[in-house]
Amino acid sequence: MQLFLAINFNHDLIINNAMNNGNNGAPDADKLKQALKLVIEGKSFEIFEEYKTGAELKEMAGIPLDTPLFLSIEVPYPDELIENETKVNLARPGIEYFYVKKNLHFTINNNSFEWYKQYISLGEIRVLGNINRDEDVYLRVPEPFDDELVTDENKIDLARPGTEHFYSKEKPLKIIIIVNGREKPWEEKTISFDQVVILAFGANDHNPNRVYTVTYCKGPEPKPEGTMVKGSIVSVKNKMIFNVTATDKS
Repeated sequence: MQLFLAINFNHDLIINNAMNNGNNGAPDADKLKQALKLVIEGKSFEIFEEYKTGAELKEMAGIPLDTPLFLSIEVPYPDELIENETKVNLARPGIEYFYVKKNLHFTINNNSFEWYKQYISLGEIRVLGNINRDEDVYLRVPEPFDDELVTDENKIDLARPGTEHFYSKEKPLKIIIIVNGREKPWEEKTISFDQVVILAFGANDHNPNRVYTVTYCKGPEPKPEGTMVKGSIVSVKNKMIFNVTATDKS
């Protein structure tokens, strides 16, 4: 089981409200202290020492002294080994995470990785897997469930049974194209002649006497404007304009 030590601090002052020799209820300065809140494996503690050694932290968490203890550091910097005699400042801003180093295995795009913390964030997955911001990251989930989109708001627990498999894929395109003067949402990199006709008229009438003419402009290079014919496909970009007309040969 992955061991975690989460340490937070609280600058609220704990005030002893006892009356002190007629001091009108003023707090006794000798009893005014900073309360540091610690959470070790889900159990809350309050201490008043700014520093704790690695050995003291292990003792509080019930971790054997011969077990390596690490302080989690933000990627890309390596995590810090906390020796038994190392003094750790617990009054720094933010939450300090300590953990016992155990190998947790997972894959990113079929490449194997090892991790030593119970949780991993989207940012850490992107760094390890060299995944850019143009791609979404998913956690593969057994059928019949949908794969899970990994976001900045959630961290993935790697200590669950089994091996986590992450993969990336290009984010869906979300643009607006203009068909016969009306804005239409579009999520593909290309569009076909038939798709443009359907956007324009709601359906494609396959009556041989019905003829459609499709022209476009403000498209991507190298051919930002032109005419489409039945069966043709063109690349699209945001605010690309299509004009569709229908004529009857009869």
